[in-house]
Amino acid sequence: MACFSMFLSIVWVVRNRSGQLHATLAEITEVVSGLVSDYEIIIVDNASEDDSIATLKHLTSSDGLPNLEVFALTKEVDLDTASWVGLESALGDFVVVIDPMVDDINFLSTMLNETLKGADVVFASNKRQPKQSVAYRVCSFAFNSLYKSFNDLHLSVESPQYRILRKSVVNFILKHPIPSIGYRHLPATGGFAKVTLHYSMQPKAEHAHKKLVDSIDRGVSLLVSTTRGPMRLVSALSLFGALANLVYSFYVIAIAFFKTNVSPGWVTLSLQQSGMFFLISLVLLVLGEYILHMVNLTNEGPLYHVASEFTSAVMTRREKLNVEDDQIINPQISFERSL
Repeated sequence: MACFSMFLSIVWVVRNRSGQLHATLAEITEVVSGLVSDYEIIIVDNASEDDSIATLKHLTSSDGLPNLEVFALTKEVDLDTASWVGLESALGDFVVVIDPMVDDINFLSTMLNETLKGADVVFASNKRQPKQSVAYRVCSFAFNSLYKSFNDLHLSVESPQYRILRKSVVNFILKHPIPSIGYRHLPATGGFAKVTLHYSMQPKAEHAHKKLVDSIDRGVSLLVSTTRGPMRLVSALSLFGALANLVYSFYVIAIAFFKTNVSPGWVTLSLQQSGMFFLISLVLLVLGEYILHMVNLTNEGPLYHVASEFTSAVMTRREKLNVEDDQIINPQISFERSL
């Protein structure tokens, strides 16, 4: 008997996981079918280069697993964008975003308990993450520190990837100009009732290394699109440059009045030029990122395209929609039987 009377959607982004798909999806099905009254499992294939698509087609056949829905992307996109492909198609009262290779599917019952208490968003963080390179860890620490200083939010701690969202939260994110970017931080910053849980589980994927270059690009995109901090930094640097020039002007005047043996001023002029050009370079760097972001919005097409979509041959939700109560359809029959 199901513990939670709800329709639950589970979103899993996969790439080159053909060897683990059957066992992992069977485990998810076994756990979720005993937790909720109805469910759907949405798999977003992030342009896999192995035979993942063939495996998923087999799993959605009449001999496969029930309640699967697959979206196959034509090109690889970042994790947030791929997750949003599944989220915007989810029909459940609540939507779970999970990576079973890192996250504990059995912890889902604890998270669902929080939704019964009124939580709109439930985050869960695994204390034992897959090992990453030293360079990645250093860049991750720098990014999270910078983002927290700008937006007062530590993304990896306060907004982890493993999460449950109420349908109303998903609808709220849909109003964002770029939902695939807003999805990462809006559940934590949108004012919803949220809970953050922690657990410890050894990840199944010990070598789930992330690409440093892609992570840096994604981090810069988050910084320039989700917080006003970089633009405030531009304003601060510009103000500092103006004040520095003003102070330097007073310094030049003071030198002219109080010094007699003054060289033509080559040293001070050189210092002034180098300092100002350094500040201008920083300003141009941040402005360049904003301009690049705007160019991407105006010139590029959609962030993703679904090449194919297919669902399980067996969908329990559809079967339940076809069940009719003849006492409701024909109350006269019920009355005659009672006589």
